[in-house]
Amino acid sequence: MKAEDQYHAGIVVDDFEGALGELTSLFGYRWCEEFRAEVPVRLPGGETTLGLRFTYSVSTPRLEIIQTVPGTVWEPVEGSGIHHLGYWSEDVDADSAALARRGMTLEASGLAPDGTVLWAYHRGPSGPRIELVRRSLAPVLEQWWASGADASGVSAS
Repeated sequence: MKAEDQYHAGIVVDDFEGALGELTSLFGYRWCEEFRAEVPVRLPGGETTLGLRFTYSVSTPRLEIIQTVPGTVWEPVEGSGIHHLGYWSEDVDADSAALARRGMTLEASGLAPDGTVLWAYHRGPSGPRIELVRRSLAPVLEQWWASGADASGVSAS
């Protein structure tokens, strides 16, 4: 894991459209079309499927805005708008194990249909939550970011 692998900051919000509008109004951010789906995840209590809603900024530095999912790791962090810092990982399982050895608790993992871990959230006693994302997902995300569509579906160019 290296500092240069950091590619986004994630923010969990209660008011999804309001947050997008505010960041656009304040800083000129443009947004990809939103992603909304039932996603298989592994939480400390076991595997489940959750409805997730999020988008990334087309603009950089890249932000990820995520709709609150009550009772899960996807709730706003009290005292800070930053939910996590996202890093590319060549091997999510190995990097996740390394973070766990350093005292960072595994909070959630995203699963592919075959059970492969696609991403993982870790939380330590201090500092931000860390999201590890399988680097093989980069082309899919880069295509989404390059789409030039904002969260309302209107072209961002």
